[in-house]
Amino acid sequence: MSENPLNVGQQLARRQQVAMTFRIFCTGVTFFAMAILAILIYQVTSAGAGWLDWQFLTSFPSRFPEKAGIKSAFVGTLWLVSLTALFAIPTAVLAAIYLEEYAPKNKATIFIEINIANLAGVPSIVYGILGLAIFVRFFGLNRSVIAGALTMSLLILPVIIIASKEAIRAVPSSLRQAAFAVGATRWQVVSAHVLPSAIPGILTGVILALSRAIGETAPLIMIGALTYVAFLPEGPMDEFTALPIQIFNWTARPQEEFHELAAAGIIVLLAILLVMNATAVYIRYRGSKK
Repeated sequence: MSENPLNVGQQLARRQQVAMTFRIFCTGVTFFAMAILAILIYQVTSAGAGWLDWQFLTSFPSRFPEKAGIKSAFVGTLWLVSLTALFAIPTAVLAAIYLEEYAPKNKATIFIEINIANLAGVPSIVYGILGLAIFVRFFGLNRSVIAGALTMSLLILPVIIIASKEAIRAVPSSLRQAAFAVGATRWQVVSAHVLPSAIPGILTGVILALSRAIGETAPLIMIGALTYVAFLPEGPMDEFTALPIQIFNWTARPQEEFHELAAAGIIVLLAILLVMNATAVYIRYRGSKK
């Protein structure tokens, strides 16, 4: 028995109304979030732009606001990010290649993949506690750059693994089959065909993960990164500070000038993140064009 055309028309009109309402709601939420972000950026820029100069970038922290700068924090951040990338990128990419191209699809593999996905959502403070227990105390690395880098590597490993797996999975299977058809081994297929095709997606995930690592404060606080450093780390075993720690230290002080210095540090940190995210977008764009 066919439905009444009038009822069908009413149901269709109701669905369209619900869809339009949901679209308006999502649009409103998006603009609301953008408005809040714009207000925050305006407040930070208006408070800290006056402190941005060459002296601010090339001076060590000081108890006198007019002499304070982010030199040690900026260099410490470069050390931290470089070592984190050195530890995390090869490990995560190789793990993704194994899970996608070599590992058998059984319950053990599924269990590992589910846990990797769960680890990507664990709060950063948990990784800080883990780094404090393992790297700082068990291995005796103390409050060194390498302890911070290893902790941050644990933090971003699941993110890079997931991004790399998705990039490798997006490579057409016909490319693999064509390589196998001409006698290529699995490693030749992976190294010469799959990996080059997946590199744009992998690099995008790597840059976004490193961007997250740059802005994290809780793990560094847990492992005991210094809040006041008037020297530059010369090696991976030296003590260090980072931009988020320096900003946190300035915001904890009662003087208004230090709050403005913290805003200037936030501007520098946002500029670094903007450059990294823009690089990720550009790599993704070039990869899609090719």
